[in-house]
Order: sequence, then C-alpha cells, then structure tokens
Amino acid sequence: MDKQGRVRNITDLARLAGVSPGTVSRALADSQLIAKKTRERIQELAREHDFRPNVMARNLRIKRAGAIGVLIPMGHDVGQHISDPFFITMLGHLADGLTERGHDLLLSRVIPKDPDWLNRVVDSGRVDGVILIGQSDQLEVIDRVASRYQPMVAWGAKLDGQVHCSVGSDNLKGGEMATRHLIERGCRNFAFLGDAIAPEISERLKGCKRALSEAGLLDRLSILPVHLTAEDSHPAISKWLDESSAIPNGIVAASDVTAMSALRALSEHGVAVPREVHVVGYDDLPFANQTVPPLSTVRQDIGAGARHLIDILFRRIAGEQTESVVLDPQLVVRQSS
Repeated sequence: MDKQGRVRNITDLARLAGVSPGTVSRALADSQLIAKKTRERIQELAREHDFRPNVMARNLRIKRAGAIGVLIPMGHDVGQHISDPFFITMLGHLADGLTERGHDLLLSRVIPKDPDWLNRVVDSGRVDGVILIGQSDQLEVIDRVASRYQPMVAWGAKLDGQVHCSVGSDNLKGGEMATRHLIERGCRNFAFLGDAIAPEISERLKGCKRALSEAGLLDRLSILPVHLTAEDSHPAISKWLDESSAIPNGIVAASDVTAMSALRALSEHGVAVPREVHVVGYDDLPFANQTVPPLSTVRQDIGAGARHLIDILFRRIAGEQTESVVLDPQLVVRQSS
C-alpha cells in the first residue's frame, strides 16, 4: 500500500486480506474454486478500497485479449455499409451476447484489397476469436485462414468442401420456398433480383431455379444482378422496369432491402402489388411488415443465428471441434404476394 494507505495492486489487497495474490485474482474473477465466504470478503475489501484490477495486465497473463473481432467483408459489394438493416440487426444480437460473455466487440467493415487481410486480424493479438458476418467473395481466403486458425466462425452458406465453420439459413431451401409460393399464387413469369457472387445469394438463386425447373417454368426466369443496398438497387430496378416490354408477375428478391426497393420502383411505375406483381423478400427484417404493402418474405432467425455464432466461437476458443449449423427458413406470407 502507498503512504496514503491506498491499495495499489493485487499484492497489496492480498496482504490486507491475509491470502495469496493468486487467491485474490481468482476471487475478483468470481472463480468457483475459491470458497464463497472468502470470495465475498475479498470482493468487499476491493470495493472498500476502490480497487479495480488491471484488466490489460490480467489478459496478458492469461493470453486473452478480452475482445472478439466482428468483421464484415465487403469484397463483392463495396457500397454496402454497417448501417444496412441486416447488419444492424445481427450486430445488436452479437453485442448483447458477447457482453454477457464478458467480451468486448471489435467491429470492422473490411474491403479486401489483398489476400492477407484476414491473416492480419487473427495474428494481431487484439482478439480472442473472429466472427465473420458474411463470406462475400472471400471463400478461398476464409478457408485458408480457417485451416490454421481455430477460433473463427462465419455467418453464411454451408457449401460442399468448405473448411471454415459457418452458421446460416438453408438458403437453397429458402429460395425454393419463395418461388413455390409464387407459383401457387398463379405466377408464370419470374424475376430474381440479386447478385449471385455472394454464396448466400447464389444458393437462393439455385433454389429459385430448382423450383421453376420442377414446374417446367425455368425458361420464364430473368435475373437482374442488383446490389443489396437501396441506393443501388432502386435505380437499377427502375431502369429495368423502364426497359422491360413485359414485367414478370412473380419477383423473388435476394433480400428484404432489395424487395423494398422493388416495391417502391413498381409503385412509381404504376404497377399494383400484389394485383399485377407478387413480391417475396428474404430475411424478415423488422421493417418487413411496415412496407406498403407489408412484405412477404423468407424468415431466417437472426437472433438464433447470433446465439449459435457466439456459442460455437467460444467452444472453438476452448479447443473444441464444431460442426456448421444450418437453420431452417420459414415462409412469412403478407400482402405483397
């Protein structure tokens, strides 16, 4: 203790409590290895003396950074921002879950400019593990890093032969569900709105094609590879409508944001939804039932996905091998279809 009688470090507090510094350290971490009465007495002494352990020093000793890197790779769509409704929804769930685990969230939106972008993050010593929100067009990079770095998990598609661990909805099934719904509604000409460079969007398009092929309608599909942001998708869809000689009566959008842009563009062109065109989105984001008309969509449970991402990551940090998780999508029928 210093001349003013202040507790400066764990050694001072241990001397005051009459125990070893190791016992103090474990008691302040609320370790069950220390008897409850002893833990409470040490914690009370710490409060009385306004003592807070040096978290950075503790993390160095136990080789933990106390933070999880949450990365959003934007190789395929550099115009998409963290303010995107899907990212905001997912980040909210992740931030809550990581806080409950006693970890900070270190967020970064990455525009990959070289194949070492992920290596730099995992080797920085700043994080205990990494959660990727999306795979973008970076599957090769992610798999290469995953082959040597265990504590990493990605939100996205589960593809044959992939090395990295992922959590995501069954995108192929979701694409099929949306398309079959439109077929049942009597649609016979279709459009898929979305850029299939990203694995999740590619799987949704495959599902759409499969459903149309089974119905003998595959030749009635047109594809508009729009980006996922409203700023890009709305003008692209408007231009497409301007140039179309016949507007499809069934639209499968790769995301709710894209579907919302389609609803706006169709309204501006005087096309009634759902009387003339039926529209289905993907995600079931909070705004989906606030559009005009309310949006039919394929729900992926983002809250459950975030919980799986966190659970799997911490199991991998502990050295456990884990399998990818594929969540069942659910068709949510509202007035747009």
